[in-house]
Amino acid sequence: MSELRTFLGFDFGMKNIGVAVGQELTKTANPLTVIKAREGIPNWDQIKTLLDQWSPQLLVVGLPLNMDGSEQEMTAAARRFGNRLNGRFHIPVDWQDERLTTFEALDQLGIRSKMQSNKREDVDRISAQLILQSWLNQQ
Repeated sequence: MSELRTFLGFDFGMKNIGVAVGQELTKTANPLTVIKAREGIPNWDQIKTLLDQWSPQLLVVGLPLNMDGSEQEMTAAARRFGNRLNGRFHIPVDWQDERLTTFEALDQLGIRSKMQSNKREDVDRISAQLILQSWLNQQ
């Protein structure tokens, strides 16, 4: 029987960071919230509150990669965010390819494009869920 470990997943963005929670026993992830960011810098107190509330054993950060798997500018920013999470809170961080998660989230919400979405926070939360669920499925 698997132990009951909790994980938080993050969909990093320069303005919004989607957050999801998941656990190992059922291997399921659920959308949680969105944290506002300024040029990629979140309110660290909000993140600390989430970490205190959920007590995760691992954090999963989505890596935005190009379709060919190569890294881009946002990949480096997401890695910085994940490294800062680890440095500030001393919780291990793992990475998950997040290609196409935004499109899948838009599809789940029945929205044609990011530009049409007035539900941006829903898209970010669901993207975080998809990132974390993909990671859980690979474990």
